[in-house]
Amino acid sequence: MSAMTPAEAWSALLAGNDRFVRGEMEHPSQGVDRRGALAAAQAPFAVLFGCSDSRVAAEIVFDRGLGDLFVVRTAGHVVDTTVLGSIEYGVQVLGAPLVVVLGHDSCGAVGAAADALATGVMPAGFVRAVVDRVIPSIVELPSASEARSDGRVVVPSREVLGREHLRHTVDMLLSYSMALAAAVEEGRCAVVGAEYTLAEGRTRAVDVRGTID
Repeated sequence: MSAMTPAEAWSALLAGNDRFVRGEMEHPSQGVDRRGALAAAQAPFAVLFGCSDSRVAAEIVFDRGLGDLFVVRTAGHVVDTTVLGSIEYGVQVLGAPLVVVLGHDSCGAVGAAADALATGVMPAGFVRAVVDRVIPSIVELPSASEARSDGRVVVPSREVLGREHLRHTVDMLLSYSMALAAAVEEGRCAVVGAEYTLAEGRTRAVDVRGTID
């Protein structure tokens, strides 16, 4: 179990992200000794639930290493029961004091959902399953639910949609997982919806549940 508080865990992530942005990474917890020390058990200080995008690898953008982060990733950080179970495992079993939902700009899943709303055309194959789970996050935005005279939907910018999807994901985690909601209520854990910008590399908090100050 991590000895950190939620605030200390968030501070550690921000410090690592700042090193990454400045190009002064320390690459902690990546040596042979660390690998051997973790063979028997793990105690990550944060659960990172993020998008599968290849440009947003959690251990790299937060300059962390082996055993530091319990990472769960799906395209568009869409939630299902296995995601919920994985996050609960990180918090309840491994004792992580922080859950970060990591969204990012130019997200392909959000873009596909925006296109589907605008055109009414859904993608083929199982990609549709991802889009189906993003659309409820953004369809109730006023400008996304109002049709023009020609019947086409006016869709907000993808930046706005991505941020709304991030907030909706945080809401879903806490409404679906009683264990996670209880951990936040008791102060054992905090949940942060954070947005990562691809070009700058900076991560910023958008939605915070619990105490990280």
